Amino acid sequence: MDYEPSDILLVEDEAAHAELTKRAIRKAGNANQIHIVPDGEEAFDYLYNRGKYEDKAKYPMPGLILLDIKLPGIDGVEVLIKIKEDPLLKRIPVIMLTTSEREEDVLRAYEHYANSYLTKPVGFKEFEEKIMQIDFYWMILNKPPILKE
Repeated sequence: MDYEPSDILLVEDEAAHAELTKRAIRKAGNANQIHIVPDGEEAFDYLYNRGKYEDKAKYPMPGLILLDIKLPGIDGVEVLIKIKEDPLLKRIPVIMLTTSEREEDVLRAYEHYANSYLTKPVGFKEFEEKIMQIDFYWMILNKPPILKE
């Protein structure tokens, strides 16, 4: 399995949030590439190198997944469940990055082995700072798992 520990897969259906997240990660400067997909189905296409993502060199296994809960079609927790049930994917850290502060969403995410649950701040500056902290911790401080096929 091709694995790039400093690549990030962002699963986000709102284009504005995706762009702000991408900009903040780029500003932090620790990720090689940020791959953005708009929903759960496309996340699985990316992770399993299906369809337009079949080129493993161009779409390597990410070292971190940022996952929104509220997605069209397959919701973020369902995506999380499938990732954490798959022996090839379960070691990839998954951060739920969402606007939902509902306690049941937080509990459901952790029940299914989310590595972290973070809410998106409303203000741009706070949002950018939170994303930069995520980037610093997961790309610099954290020791990533070794993924094997």
